[in-house]
Parts: sequence; C-alpha cells; structure tokens
Amino acid sequence: MKGIMDHSGWFFNAGLRDAQKKKLVSAVPQSSTSILRKTLQRLNYEGRRPVVMATVSPMDVHGYFSLSISAIYERDLIDQGALVLLEVNPNFPRTFGDTQVHISEVGALVESDRPIPTAKLAPYTAVDQKIGEYVASLVEDGSTIQLGIGNIPNAVAKELRNKRHLGIHTEMFTETMVDLIECGAVDNSQKGLLNGYSVCSFTMGSQRLYDYVNNNPSVLFKSCTFTNDPYTIGKNNKFVSVNASLEIDLTGQCASETVGNLQWSGTGGQSETVQGSQMSPGGKSIIAMHSTYTTKDESGKEVLHSKIVPFLARGAAVTTSRNDTDYVVTEYGIAWLRGLNIRQRVDALIRIAHPDFRDWLREEAEKNMIW
Repeated sequence: MKGIMDHSGWFFNAGLRDAQKKKLVSAVPQSSTSILRKTLQRLNYEGRRPVVMATVSPMDVHGYFSLSISAIYERDLIDQGALVLLEVNPNFPRTFGDTQVHISEVGALVESDRPIPTAKLAPYTAVDQKIGEYVASLVEDGSTIQLGIGNIPNAVAKELRNKRHLGIHTEMFTETMVDLIECGAVDNSQKGLLNGYSVCSFTMGSQRLYDYVNNNPSVLFKSCTFTNDPYTIGKNNKFVSVNASLEIDLTGQCASETVGNLQWSGTGGQSETVQGSQMSPGGKSIIAMHSTYTTKDESGKEVLHSKIVPFLARGAAVTTSRNDTDYVVTEYGIAWLRGLNIRQRVDALIRIAHPDFRDWLREEAEKNMIW
C-alpha cells in the first residue's frame, strides 16, 4: 500500500517497529484521552470522514450488535458520524457498556466465523516475582487497581490474591483479573465510582477470559476517553496504577515508549493514569521495571546495562514527567519520589539500582551536578 495509504501508529508493536525502519509507518505523539479529539479535529480541517472497522458479536432481537472485546474509541467515532463497517462473528463475546451499535448506524457488514485471536499469559521470572512482591506491599485492602499485560503485571496480580475488597478500573481487562475476582480479592465494593463493576476499555487473552466477559454485566467496557481520564480515575478510592518504563533518569524522568530515538510502543494511558492515581484519595502511581537489561557486543558477549541512568538516551521521549513520577520499583526495592528534591531522588533511585552500577551513578551525579 506504499504511496496509496499512510499508516500512522498510535501504539507500536514488533510489526510496526519493523515497518518504521522501512519508512512505512510514522508514530503519532499522543496521550490516550486526547488523541481521538485531536485526530478528529485534523480530519475535520482536511474535510475527511473517519471510518470504523470493527468485529462485533451477532445482533440481538432489538437490533443491537456488541463491539465485544474493544470499546477503546469505536463508540466515540460512531457518535461523530464515522462510516461503520462491521464483521459479525459469533465467536466474539457479547459485552456491555459503550459497546452497543444499532443496525441503523451500520454502513455495511460481512459475516465471519474465524476463531477469535487469543494470547497466553506471559511467564514471569524470579526477578518479576520480587518486583511483584514490592508492588503488592504498596497496595492496601480496598484499593482500585490498574494493571497492564506482561511479566511484571502478571507477577503483581499473583501477589494480590491475599488482598481484600479490591476494585478494577483499568484500560485492559486481563485473565489475572479474573483470577483475582474468583479468589475473592476483587469485589469492587469500595471503589467509590461504579461500585460493583470491573471497568475497562478492552480485553485480549485466553478463551477462558472471553467466556468470562461474555454476557457478563459486571464487566463494564467504557471508552478509553472515560477510563483513562485523570479526573475519572481520581474519583476512585485508593487508585493504584502500575506501569512500566524502559529507562529512568536520576531526576525521575521516565522514557517508556522509545529506545533512544526509535519508537518502541506508545504513551498509551501511562501519563494519564500516573496523574489520575495521585488525584485519587489515598492513590499511588507505580513505575515497575527491571533494574537492568542486556545486549550483545560485536563478539556476541552479553553486556549488562542499567535502566536507571544519569541521563536518558539521546532522542528518548519523556513519557512520564519527573514532576509526576511517584513510586519506582525494581527488584532491589522501592523509591518513593513524591515531594523529594533532586539530591534526595538521586539517593533513592541509586538505592534501587543494580549494585554493579551504584558507584558509577554516584560518580555521574557528582560530575554532572545532578543535585
């Protein structure tokens, strides 16, 4: 489609990272609750109409389809007059919330019975487990939680099974959340906003997960412009957000979406959940990450690098401002940056860095006057 269609990436995966190297895609700097509004303003200026292509569960007796596993922006776009093209598939679960689309709103549809895409839980290591234990120690009973997908969030969820009266308000609803509901850790009774409901914008996982959300009115799929809005998040009690970062500097700046100048993922809801959690009564924002990563040198030997650095890599995008960074967790402990000055942040972050890099970080902080 080169030369015919432009591809703008809102969130990169492995395929888009490869496509970027071939100049086939370009990233759109954005935050999850503002990107839709800004894109629609651009389309309106250019005189273009948005198109929604979505997979839905079959129509009910009242003429409504369900947007099934994704309500991220679809309903917002439909409300703004988008052309609606639907794939109707009985293998997709029927869900509730901002997922209802009436037949009168549909431009065209096609029927399909392809299998629904599934994903397996990411296995986690002893390092992930240690990080999970530290994160779980910060989560009080009665907290409202936001977790993502991956090794560390899965480890965190495992460590939360002994908590009580937790609530769920998250962008992605995962299989580990089903585990927390079924073991009694989550009952959504003390959230303060939409009590009794697990709130999310989309889901992806195993068939067990899809069977759980199918026709389940206790899981409420809401537009991302609602779930990730900091003011919405702030209405929940003891909101705890758990996000990851690729690199963090000694002042607390988090580069969570780029490796140097190369796009790796996207801002997603990180900046907004970080802010919203700290607007919540008793809320906490947590950046959870391994202290190190490895690369291979020219001879094929593995080289260890610190993810806590004096300065972010050249060209790195700052996803979470140092003004907003709250808790940072590695396998070596917890650094609480809220209200600390630069010198105190340097000390706190060095304490949770890998021991092999602590002297180097102190030397760099002194040499570069990071105090």
